[in-house]
This record gives sequence, C-alpha cells and structure tokens, in this order.
Amino acid sequence: MSSSAITSANAPLLGENKPPAKHTSVSSAVFNVSTSIIGAGIMSIPATLKVLGVIPAFMLIVIIAWLADISVEFLMRYTHAGKSTTYAGVMKESFGRIGSVLVQLCVITNNLGCLIIYLIIIGDVLSGNQPEGSVHLGVLQEWFGIHWWNSRAFSILFIVAFVMLPLVSFRRVDALRFSSALAVFLAVLFVSISSVMAIHALIEGKTETPRLLPYLDSNASFFDLFTAVPVIVTAFTFHFNVHPIGLEMDKPSDMMKAVRISLILCGTIYFTVGIFGYLLFGDSIMPDILVNFDQNSGSALGSLLNDVVRLSYALHLVLVFPLLNFSLRANIDEFLFPSRPILAKDNTRFMSLTLILLAICYLAAIAIPNIWYFFEFMGSTSAVSLAFVFPGAIALRDVHGISTSRDRIVSAVMIILAAVTSVIAISSNIYSFFT
Repeated sequence: MSSSAITSANAPLLGENKPPAKHTSVSSAVFNVSTSIIGAGIMSIPATLKVLGVIPAFMLIVIIAWLADISVEFLMRYTHAGKSTTYAGVMKESFGRIGSVLVQLCVITNNLGCLIIYLIIIGDVLSGNQPEGSVHLGVLQEWFGIHWWNSRAFSILFIVAFVMLPLVSFRRVDALRFSSALAVFLAVLFVSISSVMAIHALIEGKTETPRLLPYLDSNASFFDLFTAVPVIVTAFTFHFNVHPIGLEMDKPSDMMKAVRISLILCGTIYFTVGIFGYLLFGDSIMPDILVNFDQNSGSALGSLLNDVVRLSYALHLVLVFPLLNFSLRANIDEFLFPSRPILAKDNTRFMSLTLILLAICYLAAIAIPNIWYFFEFMGSTSAVSLAFVFPGAIALRDVHGISTSRDRIVSAVMIILAAVTSVIAISSNIYSFFT
C-alpha cells in the first residue's frame, strides 16, 4: 500500500497500521469521548447512591474518573512511544499475541454486551416490558394502544433497520461527530428534566432525604456494597475508543485535554442524575431508572415529562450505539482477519460484519428479557480489564522504558484495587443469586 493512500485525508481508520490525516478538533473529540462514556450505565447510577449512600458514591465516581484519566494517559503515552495505533497493538508490543487477543476478546465482550443492553432498553421504552409479572407499557403503547406494529420485536427491528444501519455504515469515527453532539445534548436534557422534576418534588415536600452513608440491615452485608463498583466502572469505560478518536487529532495533548473535559462533564452528569434521581424516587428506585419514569405522575404535564425523559434517553442510546459498534467491528475484524486489507476499503467484508453484528444484537435483545446481572458481571470482568488492568500492566511492563516510579506505584495499586473489588463483587452476586 502506498504512503499516499495511508495519509489521504479521506483514509479510513479501521485496521490501519499508520494514522490517517489528522483534522479532528478538541470539541469534536469531547463529543465523541463523552458519547462513548455516557451509555446505559447512567441509569444505574441512582441505584448506586441507594446502595452506597451519597458521600461514598460521590467519592467513588471521583476516584474512578481520576483512575480512568491516568489509564488513558498510559495508553496514549505508550501508543506514541511505539509503532502501534490500536489498543490491541499496544498490548501486543508489551505482552505479545496473548496480550492483543485478551484486549480484543474483552472489547468484543464489553461492547457486544452494551449494544444488546441498549437495544433492550430502547425496546422497553418504546414497547414496554413485563419483568416478574409487573406490566410496564412503552410510550408507543401508551399513546396508540397495543398493536402488532408497536410490539417489542417490530419496534426494535424498525430502529435497527432504519436508524442504526445508516449510522453504523460510516467508515470514520469523526463522521459521527454531529450525532455524538446530539447524543450529549440529549443526555444533558435527560439530566435537566430529571433535575427540574426532583426540585419541584422537593419544593412540594414529596422527596425523601438521601442517605449520606450506606445502611446495612439484616438482609445486606458489607460485601454487597462492592456490587456497586462494577456499575460505575462500566460507566467510565471508554478506552476501546481512545485510539480511533485520539489518532485523528493533531497533537497527543489535545486528546488528553478532550478526555479530561469529558470526564469532568460526564462525572458531573452522573452525580447530578444520581442525586436528583434518588430525591425523586427514594428507596423505590430501580436499577434501571427509566422504569421509575413509567409510574403514573397524576397530571398531564407530569406524564409528558415522563415520556420526554424516556424518549430522550432512548434516542441518546440510539446515537451512542454506532460508536461502540465501530470499535467492536474493528476488533472482530482484526481478530478474525489479521492479514486482510483495511476493513473500510473492503465493502463486502465491511457490510457483512455490520449486518451480522446488528442481527446478533437484535436477536439477543428480543430473546433476553433482562440482563442486568450480566451487565454487572461484565463490569467486573471485561470493563475493569480494559479500563484499569491492561493499562496498568502496560505501564508496569514498560517495554519502552518511559514509566516513572510514580507510574509503577499507581499502576500496581490500580491493578490490585480492580482485582480485589471485582472478585468481591462477582462473589457477592453469585452468593445472592443462590440464596
């Protein structure tokens, strides 16, 4: 392949061994990074406040955001010190083929799981669900009654075919900057409306005082608190998109600036949603906060706001979907076809992978009614590995000799904390499942 083909301004990013022409702005990167961060995890943040209490939850959000910033800095530093331009490539430089395979498997597991969850939630919003016998109607059923065309299977199929497919057909991450900007706006709209509703309820004296510290009764143990950690870890796992976004920028420092702005923005959104969601629904809050917005508000305006909240976040997930699909598709292609030409230039392979992934996500979203336990398990395994274990291991391995003593200490602490909390969280979930 000629160098001119690689450095062309229109050259795609997928599967390349050299970076494309760079023209992405910091603001564009902020939108893409923020969209990568804010996904389904935001809806479980209020439940983590119920489990942990306000003060521990706030501290955990700050700590995990800070560790995420450090881990991304490790990834970018070792990327620019070496020859690789992908997460898997950087791991391969440090740990050989096994390192790249582990990253690819974790990205595939994490992103595929998230995409399935997104479709399930979108289906819940549009067509409702019946968890454990309780009926929750979707907005389409509330508006038009129950019909075949607003059934769960048909509504998700319509979204996949006419909305998702065009968005996931883009060859470059930067092409998604406008949809990412809209996704961030919708997340802010979700936060704003939730905040207004919570403040209104607070003025009318209809809220409960949030617990500042965790409360453990006879049915809960200290180790149950650790089950909240994977939710917040997953909420800050965006490392699979660091290279596709960062390598389209002019300077490495610009990427870190975009990451820090995004972490501050998303951390603020998370805590705001958590505190106002907790004020609004108290201890009755569900792991998926959108289920609570299904409740009867008692007024036309309240019902309208409930629908706007649910639809705005469903649309947000629709727009987040392509970014996760982007890295998922690239990693599957690199894993299955490591010696084939660039994916974005092979239309047959590109569209085949795209359609197969959409079909798998659709079928799984229809077949699996509730995968929140899997969501927690994913946060304790693939997400924590991508966010903290692998970057820390790269810095400890230090194949380029650029780690400082502080870097090695932070890396060791990060890996130990990730391993201990994940083991405890998985053990607590398994114990709760069988008792």
